[in-house]
Amino acid sequence: MTDTPAGSVAGKPEAAGGAPEVLWRPAPDQEETGRMAAFRAWLRAERGLDLPDYQRLWEWSTTDLAGFWGAVAEFCDVRFHQRPERVLSDETMPGARWFPGATLNYAEHALRPGPGKADDDPAVLFHREDGHAERLTYGELRAQVAAVRAGLADLGVGRGDRVVALAPNCPQTLVAFLAAASLGATWSSCSPDFGARAIADRFTQIKPAVLIAVAGYRYSGRAFDVRPTVERLRADLPDLRATVVIDYLDNGATVPGQVSWTDLVDRHAGAELAYEPVPFDHPLWVLYSSGTTGLPKGIVHGHGGIVLEHLKALSLHADLGPGQRFFWFTTTGWMMWNFLISGLLVGTTIVLFDGSPGHPDLTALWRLAERYRITYFGTSAPYVQSCLKEGLRPAEAFDLSALRTVGSTGAPLSPEGFAWISEAIGPHVQPASVSGGTDLCTAFVGAAPDVPVWRGELSCRMLGAAVAAFDEQGRALDDEVGELVITKPMPSMPVFFWNDPDGTRLREAYFENYPGVWRHGDWIRITPRGSAVIYGRSDSTLNRGGVRMGTSEFYRVVESFPEIADSLVIDTTGAGQPEGELLCFVVLAPGAELAEVEPALRRELRAQLSPRHVPNRFVAVREIPRTLNGKKCEVPVKKILAGTPPDRAVSRDALSNPDSLTPFLDLASTNHQA
Repeated sequence: MTDTPAGSVAGKPEAAGGAPEVLWRPAPDQEETGRMAAFRAWLRAERGLDLPDYQRLWEWSTTDLAGFWGAVAEFCDVRFHQRPERVLSDETMPGARWFPGATLNYAEHALRPGPGKADDDPAVLFHREDGHAERLTYGELRAQVAAVRAGLADLGVGRGDRVVALAPNCPQTLVAFLAAASLGATWSSCSPDFGARAIADRFTQIKPAVLIAVAGYRYSGRAFDVRPTVERLRADLPDLRATVVIDYLDNGATVPGQVSWTDLVDRHAGAELAYEPVPFDHPLWVLYSSGTTGLPKGIVHGHGGIVLEHLKALSLHADLGPGQRFFWFTTTGWMMWNFLISGLLVGTTIVLFDGSPGHPDLTALWRLAERYRITYFGTSAPYVQSCLKEGLRPAEAFDLSALRTVGSTGAPLSPEGFAWISEAIGPHVQPASVSGGTDLCTAFVGAAPDVPVWRGELSCRMLGAAVAAFDEQGRALDDEVGELVITKPMPSMPVFFWNDPDGTRLREAYFENYPGVWRHGDWIRITPRGSAVIYGRSDSTLNRGGVRMGTSEFYRVVESFPEIADSLVIDTTGAGQPEGELLCFVVLAPGAELAEVEPALRRELRAQLSPRHVPNRFVAVREIPRTLNGKKCEVPVKKILAGTPPDRAVSRDALSNPDSLTPFLDLASTNHQA
């Protein structure tokens, strides 16, 4: 590979010319009968717009914002109790005001009768790793939501109150959320495997009225008692009016002073289901930033923005609707849970799974796909990579004939990961790598049913998402790597941050670098085909002698070795060390020796990346520090190695494995003593 000119960014997979391999193309009937095609036909008939291909549809969607989002609302039959005065007051960011004057309710859109939502149609299929399974029809789901809604109202919950949950991805959590939303209350949830401090850091900010919690949960073959965490949390939440406890493991576990979930549902059986009409931007839920440095930011999304965005993403881009089954492996502490349950908006059946994706082995989720005839199977890029390295061939072992799409997010999917989906799942299956964020609770680059999939590339910028690559001066780049920006507002952008009355923290988070333009913090390249490549976080870029490279490219090479189970790369240049080192920390597979694999690692990195991106040192560690949602902690580790006091560099309670920091702290101490 030739050196890249100083100041530019390396990593263009088809640098020698030509597009990468096409792994999937839409079938002709899909192009004509899918929901994207139906939307295009509707635009011709109702708006007089002839937009015959995806690129022209995307261009219109990002230049006529009011026209596009108004059309989505009408095409997807958004029910307004009070009609909006207009679609968009102005396009200022931050501060764009969508559908002023309108009222609606998210829960109503999830539960209202419609195609695929008859009382006996399946709404939820639930499976726990120990084999426990449940099935809820739309009729049963509506009845349970009505009962819990009445129960929460009896506990004093009303519009604007906060209801929080410490609960897994199970039907009770879904019911509780929909009940809270139907009242106009604001929801927030954490997975029960979060530590007590991490949960308190999130929930204490929003002063909840009611806590809903499980007494215990199962993961990787073990049962865990959550009651000590619940007790500690209650002491930290003085505004609580009640704690509702779910005997999730059915072992009779209780918490003193609790309200029993079962009693709550039984006592209000037969209650009437109703919906509180709320303004378009009324807070629906609070999601959180990772909280690796300081308190997690409480990111507030509105009812209307989420309804509109998720209808667009799931109906048009995922092509989901009645009769189909939608699954994404997630916990309730990750935005993908919020995205998954929105499958109800389009009348599809959602598949909930609670447990470890690796228990008893990596085929667990593929067995799930076979059993429940999953249509759209969503997972993470690391899971795909693990299946690839394990040599799994799921299509040979399981009946996956119902499957048509495999979604991937959480990290950039490697070109090898794209190819594995095509080869090991089937060439008829669409690899749908998507990228977005908790910040918008959606993807803004991803896939569409009428756009091909090129190996290593996200197929398109999503409709209504004015995504571009900017250089440092704020100029748009064509087929070059730059900062991922969004130049026009989207309805699901945060309404506000919690405890940020003047919007200072929100502006600092997204709008400091390019005033009026959303900077997301990723490296992206938009190809001439309209597809995109994500190169990792821009604030953890490897900058070696003026040659910048995203960390995802580095991991792609290193983690392709079977001897390497995980890795973390840190460039200490500029982090208190002008002549910094490039350090690669590796977790070795069982039986592997660093001395044996290091020469091959160096050769491959030199050949695949550049001589400047061969690490000065490889260091073996037991674990790579990861956030509670599984993301590698590149920036916090870089700060620690630069000498930042550990408590300022990272919040241990925001990590899933806080003990993993020890070798990095030891190395930092040694470096600064020297």
